[in-house]
Amino acid sequence: MIIVLAKDISPHDTEMVRLYLKGRGFTVRDQAFGDTALLGASGKGQADIHELSLLPGVERVAATSKPYELVSRETKIEDSIVSVGPVKIGGARITVIAGPCAVESREQIVETAARVRESGAVMLRGGAYKPRTSPYAFQGLGMAGLEYMKAAGEMYGMPIVTEVVSTELADRMKDLTDMFQIGARNMQNFELLKKVGSLGKPVLLKRGPSATIEEWLLSAEYLLAAGTSDVVLCERGIRTFETYTRNTLDISAIPVVKALSHLPVIVDPSHAVGIRDKVAPAALAAIAAGADGLTVEVHPNPDAALSDGPQSLYPAQFESLMRDIEALSPVVGKELLRTPNVDVIASAGTGGGSVELGTERIAFSGESGAFAEQALIRAFGEEAMRLQTDSFKAVFDAVLDGSAAFGVIPLENSLAGSIHENYDLLIRYPDIAIVGEIKLRIVHSLITSEKASWDSIKVVRSHPQGFAQCRDFLAEHPGWRLETWNNTASAVLSIAEETDEDTLLSVAAIASESAAKVPAAKMPAAKGQGLKVLKSGIETDPRNYTRFVILSRKHGDWVQVPPSMGKQTPDKASLVFSVKDEPGSLYRCLKILSEEGINLSKLESRPILGQPWNYMFYVDVSIPKSGDVFENALAKLKAQTEKFYSLGCYRASL
Repeated sequence: MIIVLAKDISPHDTEMVRLYLKGRGFTVRDQAFGDTALLGASGKGQADIHELSLLPGVERVAATSKPYELVSRETKIEDSIVSVGPVKIGGARITVIAGPCAVESREQIVETAARVRESGAVMLRGGAYKPRTSPYAFQGLGMAGLEYMKAAGEMYGMPIVTEVVSTELADRMKDLTDMFQIGARNMQNFELLKKVGSLGKPVLLKRGPSATIEEWLLSAEYLLAAGTSDVVLCERGIRTFETYTRNTLDISAIPVVKALSHLPVIVDPSHAVGIRDKVAPAALAAIAAGADGLTVEVHPNPDAALSDGPQSLYPAQFESLMRDIEALSPVVGKELLRTPNVDVIASAGTGGGSVELGTERIAFSGESGAFAEQALIRAFGEEAMRLQTDSFKAVFDAVLDGSAAFGVIPLENSLAGSIHENYDLLIRYPDIAIVGEIKLRIVHSLITSEKASWDSIKVVRSHPQGFAQCRDFLAEHPGWRLETWNNTASAVLSIAEETDEDTLLSVAAIASESAAKVPAAKMPAAKGQGLKVLKSGIETDPRNYTRFVILSRKHGDWVQVPPSMGKQTPDKASLVFSVKDEPGSLYRCLKILSEEGINLSKLESRPILGQPWNYMFYVDVSIPKSGDVFENALAKLKAQTEKFYSLGCYRASL
């Protein structure tokens, strides 16, 4: 049940209510809904609701409508994110677990781990103990198999998940596995659920072959009530009258369960269909239906597999599936989760704070001389090692997979406005955070080859933002044709690499003056000419600034920050949220910020991709010196919003 407390209840009365509930056999937890304080009571306790409602400071008492109180979205509105080492399951991520049905040898599990990791899987699955229908079937290698699997996981930086089949084995397995799996046959083995839950490790709970959704969620309730806080639900197909496939994948269960519960939901398409060629279509259907991830059986040689060979993918098939998932992810508003390689994970350790920059590279989009590189130099110095990429998305990928320690991207221009592509990427990459910002004055120049002149120019190349920031200058030359490029510096480089003399005379680029300093080797040897700045300062307004942000990958509860920013207290946060389509919904959110004394420096709306006439609101706010005030405001905002994202807390640039 839920006990709603009065706003002016004293600490003493709150404690009296808590003792009342505990004395009657309830487990009590503190909760909040907006600015309303709540107490949640679960367990086998009994209490007179009328008597409870008369206690001092109790505003009202409400019994939850669901028998699975801890699992229910009524008791936790926002989605739970389950962490397994560097891997997160839930939220805006699609997390893929892969590996063989059973561990057959050290060589087999190591080879499988290498192949699936290369294709993009972030966790390794495999059975050391196999509950089989026939007593004569392969039952697994036991603890030796688990040790092989653990070694393979550590070798490739992948947490492992494996099935536990008895209470006696749970204690022996807990130090070797990163995540327990409760198999379909054991979904209602309540003693096993209580034992595994009490160990406090993450648990993957598979749906039983004949289980209803409510029975499945009640099994998850056992795990949470026993002590673990991290449970992932796994739909793996149910038994129906159909015999062509091994089971019937209940696609409808995914959106239903996500509406009923805050727990992440993943899908096992391998057990659902049992036919190798049907695994990929079922997997993609699950992602389209809203699944938070997949667990897929992959074997180096499925025809020789000792268990479930017919449903196991060849490594090449799995690689193809991962490419399809990566293409589908943006359509459903998510991003395929990637984790750093094993060396990056090891170097990250378990602490937090800043790191000394040594060999770490800083990623930016564009060629040498790009404005992003200038911002990078401003933040990290001339000696910083740089990683050039060909797109903003590639910067995010580099930071996420560990090939770069930080990334630098533009987020907003004082004349052209927000760079929406990067805001969208910040939402799609929930494991990337903003840790700093740099405001750079943007001075644009018109750059050509040495032999070009004003009269010979016919085409101008630049990024759309470059055109937008120089609109008045371009309006003076209506005959020029504008060609869009990924970034301003690459537009300049395209001239440097041009081999046709007529084109060299007719093409110009808009970029920074430093972008014109292209090495002579870039120019065609036969032409023997370089680049020149035909005119500088062509931006419409000399007060032209771009706000660049520094990106870093989240490591659990902490985010790596550059050394120069490591001791600075964040005073700014970037948030994104959506609200209910009803009168006053945005006003209530802004009212929270006002009442908490939080200054709002930016508010912008943007349509949600794939949801016409629905909008996300981009907000920049100040962080008060009292951290409790800010955290309290965030909690209230989350309760008032439908979707809420914190893009990062950082020090505002002066």
